[in-house]
Amino acid sequence: MLGPNRQSEVPMSTGQSYSNHRKYVPPYHFVLAPLLLLNVGYATWSLIADFGFDRLVFLTTALALIIMYLFVRIFPTGVQDRVIRLEERIRFERILPEALKPRIEEFTPAQMVALRFAGDVEIPDLARRVLDENIQDKEAIKKMIKEWREDYHRI
Repeated sequence: MLGPNRQSEVPMSTGQSYSNHRKYVPPYHFVLAPLLLLNVGYATWSLIADFGFDRLVFLTTALALIIMYLFVRIFPTGVQDRVIRLEERIRFERILPEALKPRIEEFTPAQMVALRFAGDVEIPDLARRVLDENIQDKEAIKKMIKEWREDYHRI
């Protein structure tokens, strides 16, 4: 059995695309998040109904748990994005035409993270377009990709 942050090493039968590339971990996204929100709601209601120091502590603890929930996701994703940027820089050095290689440093982190889904054949034209048109929206970049390069190792 796979853990909550692991996906099968075997690609999905339908293949990955823009419409299905997001990764959801059901216990995290659909169980823990609602429970934490319910806890904050109850703590808020409890404090309003009968103000007291213990209920204030209950609410601040509930809010602290929400903050922890967010950072548990944000920190590893940030590290992963740094690794993706490094991988893409190496990949771009290998596949971009000589005229475009000096512009690699112009890519923003979000642009590189989005471009990782584009296949090697598509990268030169897509990279040039992203830089020339200054396309910053990573969702827009992902939607421009025609030949999707699957990534099943996202955290």
